[in-house]
Amino acid sequence: QVHVVESGGGLVQPGGSLRLSCAASGTIFSGNGMGWYRQAPGKEREWVGVITTEGSTKYADSVKGRFTISRDNARNTVYLQMNSLKPEDTAVYHCYAVGSYTSPRYWGQGTQVTVSS
Repeated sequence: QVHVVESGGGLVQPGGSLRLSCAASGTIFSGNGMGWYRQAPGKEREWVGVITTEGSTKYADSVKGRFTISRDNARNTVYLQMNSLKPEDTAVYHCYAVGSYTSPRYWGQGTQVTVSS
């Protein structure tokens, strides 16, 4: 049973923007904060940010000021708006819920983001 599904990845030039979506089942979305992490080949998993049920957000220093997380409670969906993208943002981006980003209870298969000219 798939609980969390990401979409919206793709190839973008440096300086460009992408918006990722994360659709979760209602039982997971309701009452839980949602987060994003990313993993690039040969690198450790990196936390990107989280959003609480009330809409408060926190971000990693590496993306602060460029990425924005939001949630649509009516659609059980979380978004990751990524602006001013850099080649070092290239990674598979995963959405997760419940638990830390290193050991979440629910996570998706990820969506590839490639930043290249």
